[in-house]
Amino acid sequence: MSRFLLCVIVTASLALLSGPCMAQSQMAMAPDFSRADMAGTAVHLSDYRGKLVLLNFWASWCGPCRDEMPLFSRWQRQYGARGLQVIGVSMDDDAASARKFLKQHPVSYPVVMGDAKLGESFGGVLGLPATYLIDADGRIVARFEGEIDLKNVGARIQMLLSHMTR
Repeated sequence: MSRFLLCVIVTASLALLSGPCMAQSQMAMAPDFSRADMAGTAVHLSDYRGKLVLLNFWASWCGPCRDEMPLFSRWQRQYGARGLQVIGVSMDDDAASARKFLKQHPVSYPVVMGDAKLGESFGGVLGLPATYLIDADGRIVARFEGEIDLKNVGARIQMLLSHMTR
């Protein structure tokens, strides 16, 4: 059995056991990180305190990841002024693969390179895509693994943003 298939099976099993979102009592602080984006600019997660962060672990070879990215770009443009910040974390083996993909499919948000250590700091990224919503106080309020219902995630983002602007 391939490692990718095994990761997909494990991820699906965990999703069935834990559900798509974390309960209020399970909210944990998002681990801070500092990575250079594809343009060489430093991205510190802590710099986005006060904003709702959609943190998306993806790879250029991942079909569902590629499907989500245009919508995440649209959300960044649409909700950025209201407090949303999308950050992409490429889990490609090398930056050249991610850069090549992003050159053909540009996004409106910063993308940094990830690795196993960064994935592990978020509880283990066993399959892709893996997406986290991090509230204005830096708490992980939702974790989504694998293909997600983008309409429901969009509604959740709108709800969280509406609470931030009150």
